[in-house]
Amino acid sequence: MDQLFTILMMVFAVIIVIIILMQTRGSTTGLFGQSDGSFRSRRGIEQILFRLTIILIVIFVGVAVLNVRF
Repeated sequence: MDQLFTILMMVFAVIIVIIILMQTRGSTTGLFGQSDGSFRSRRGIEQILFRLTIILIVIFVGVAVLNVRF
C-alpha cells in the first residue's frame, strides 16, 4: 500500500510540473516579472490549465496525507 501512494505521488508530481511548464510557455508576460502593463483574464486553454493545476495539487496533497496516515 505504501508503494502505491509513492507511485501516485510521483505521477501527480510529474503531471503538475508539466502543466505548470505549459502555463509558463503560453503566457504573454516576460520573464522575471516583466509584464506588459495590461490586465488580461485567462481564457480557453489557459483557464483549463489553471483549474486543472489546482485540482491536481489538491489531489496530490490528499494522497500525501493518506500516505502519512496509512
